[in-house]
Amino acid sequence: MLRLEDLQVTRGRTEVLRGISLSLEAGEIAALVGANGAGKTTTLMTLSGLLPIAGGSARLTLDGRELDIARTAPDRLVAAGLVHCPEGRQVFARLTVEENLRLGAYLNRDDRRIRQLLDEAYALFPVLGERRDLSAGGLSGGEQMMLAVGRALMAEPKLLLLDEPSLGLAPQITERIFDTLAELNRERGVAMLIVEQNAMLALEIAHKGFVMEAGSIVLSGAGRELLEDASVVEAYLGGAG
Repeated sequence: MLRLEDLQVTRGRTEVLRGISLSLEAGEIAALVGANGAGKTTTLMTLSGLLPIAGGSARLTLDGRELDIARTAPDRLVAAGLVHCPEGRQVFARLTVEENLRLGAYLNRDDRRIRQLLDEAYALFPVLGERRDLSAGGLSGGEQMMLAVGRALMAEPKLLLLDEPSLGLAPQITERIFDTLAELNRERGVAMLIVEQNAMLALEIAHKGFVMEAGSIVLSGAGRELLEDASVVEAYLGGAG
């Protein structure tokens, strides 16, 4: 589904991604973990078409159609099925919960399908249904994260990019979010690339994991294998395990 080969990205004069390579198959969850500044968010922004590629390649294959990300506009990537749930949730605070959700379906012109998608979002996160007419800015952090995920799902993603879904959330809310992500993958087959500082949670639900340092991937393997790797435990899991 996704293949990066020697991907290089610069921001200003700084080389942020130094030739990373990874692949993700349909229906897989991959976790991208590492310290702040490792290049994780830059990777997701590049895959979304928001940053130019300086070298290497990034290719997306959806429904048998291959797209060169460097040559595809961001809205066409969304239309193809690649959807980005950004760091910090980025909800539209003055709009209602339902208005935020509807913005996720901005490429869809089928009113009946949009209604179905709304019903699915409310079934997945009942609290959003209870607050559908309230301003998104009045939601708690956890509710805003649910809204951000729900808004992303309104675009019917085949590959969902998630940037720090646990950021600023209480542990019990974080676990609920990750349980929901695992359910979406298991029941709907949504592939995911998750950037997450809570490496333990991300690797627990991931089929594969990639460890980034200073713009490079320094280690990769099955999620469970990385959880048992002493060097990963020491560097990213606080020495626990």
